[in-house]
Parts: sequence; structure tokens; C-alpha cells
Amino acid sequence: MPRYCDYAPGHPLHGPYHDHEYGFPAREERALFERLVLEINQAGLSWETMLRKREGFRRAYHGFDVDAVAGYGEADRARLLADPGVVRNRLKVDAAIHNAQAIRALRDSHGGFARWLDANMADEAGRRRDKASWVKLFKRTFRFTGGEIVGEFLMSLGYLPGAHRETCPAYARILALDPPWRRGA
Repeated sequence: MPRYCDYAPGHPLHGPYHDHEYGFPAREERALFERLVLEINQAGLSWETMLRKREGFRRAYHGFDVDAVAGYGEADRARLLADPGVVRNRLKVDAAIHNAQAIRALRDSHGGFARWLDANMADEAGRRRDKASWVKLFKRTFRFTGGEIVGEFLMSLGYLPGAHRETCPAYARILALDPPWRRGA
């Protein structure tokens, strides 16, 4: 079965994402929120569609400013549902708004989204959290976060292994950054 490392390099959209973002650790709130919104919106579509629409999403969602999106009301929902630059799906739009509000709440409870992720690297028994356990946690906190969405979100940010083959040049660069999946629980 072909993997991302087999076909992404050299592709005008997939190549840069594969080489510089996919699997690389990220901490900045906007970057984390952007990835979550894109992964949610990718459900039922191709990742290439998300990469093509990425700038449209950035414009429509105020540069993925969590506070701006958390404050969206009915006029913003209507604007997003009419915007051909994004995926026009009410459930996905509502999830983005809810999830921005949840991320804002994580600032108070954990000091932010990245710190919440870090604080939950281990499960209740102190073991490194597996994908199934992450999915349960995400479902308690966020909307529209099924197994594939959560798995890809976490893998794309270095919280779960598997983004690249060990022989991929990006893999060595990611290891040098000490991704969260390499750290102890």
C-alpha cells in the first residue's frame, strides 16, 4: 500500500506539507487549531482538497484566531456556509466554533491547547496514551473528532508515530526535534 512518503515528495501541494509540516511538532495555538479544523473538514474529502482550500480557510476563519472563531455567531455561520473557499458543511462549521471555545477554555484549565496535549500524553494508568484513548479524550472535549480525524491530527503534529517511513528524509529531521511520541509517558 503506497504511503504519503511515496507520492508526496515533488508534488506541488503535498510535497511542501510532507517535507515541512506533516509529523513535525507544533505548539502555537493557531497552528494547532488550523490543523484540527483542516482535519475535521477533510472528512469525506481528500487531503489535497484541504491543501488547495487552505488559504480560503485562513481568510474565512480569521487566520485561525481562536478568540475570533470562538465568538462567531449566526452571521458568521451564514458567511462560512456561503463561502466557496471552505467546506460548506454546517456540522463542520459548528464544530470549528465549538472547538475554538473549547481551546479557549483549555487556556484556563491547562495553560493552552499544547499544554493540554502534553498533560494528556499518559492515560489514567500512567501508560503512553494510544490512539483509542486519545479519541475518547477528544470526544469528551471537542466535536467532530472521530478516530481518523484524531489519529491524523495527532500524527500530523508528532503526538502519534507513523507520519513517515523511517527511510524518509523528513523522518530524520522530525527525530531531531524530539517529537512528543518519542518521549516517555
